[in-house]
Amino acid sequence: MTQQRFRTSTEAFAELDRLSFPKMRLDDALTHVADVAARAVPGVHAVSATLLSAEGARTAAYTGRVAMDLDEWQFHNGHGPCLAAAAASITVSVPDTAGDRRWPDWADRAVEAGVHSSLSVGLPLRDSVSGALNLYAPQPQNFDDDAVILAETFAGYAAVAMATASRPEDSGPATIPWSSAADRLALEQARGILMAERQCTAEEALRVLREMAAESHRPLRDVTRVLVTRAGWPLDA
Repeated sequence: MTQQRFRTSTEAFAELDRLSFPKMRLDDALTHVADVAARAVPGVHAVSATLLSAEGARTAAYTGRVAMDLDEWQFHNGHGPCLAAAAASITVSVPDTAGDRRWPDWADRAVEAGVHSSLSVGLPLRDSVSGALNLYAPQPQNFDDDAVILAETFAGYAAVAMATASRPEDSGPATIPWSSAADRLALEQARGILMAERQCTAEEALRVLREMAAESHRPLRDVTRVLVTRAGWPLDA
């Protein structure tokens, strides 16, 4: 049975705020983010979360088979919007797949699958692992400025999940090798918190953190750790 869509973005954020990512496996955490995004961003048909590392790319979560299929096509062919977003940690919009010539063969595949616009939001790089949250819609021009901001906010939650959730091969909450430096972990958590609260991009969140540090005359490390602690996230020693 299809789950009910959220009436407001505030309801969607509240549902994610109730989750404890550090106690969840990474794929499960990303599945929750993808599901909430699919029910919150207007016009979206399916959402996926892509992870990209030296070992290759994989879809860690998806809410509809079409998202999985379009992601896997990119993995097999080595190009496409979600790979571009994941590789460079940028937001890539395809307003109309029928008229997009950047990835014409992928665009043709998308049209055949009934997808006429897409949005991929890159996630911050963590120890050679990057990612993207990908949203697919059946109508062209689906993602206006408000939808992009909303999608980037959900990507902020996905970034927090990547920084705190356990990997599939772990038996419990992980101290992920590429987040073993507590300062880096706190920084990424703080960025995700600000992205969710202010509906801003990762770059804007980092700028806000730096401004907070400058205004308080405190090291960036202290500012991020205070913010994370107040939000209830655990900190490594």
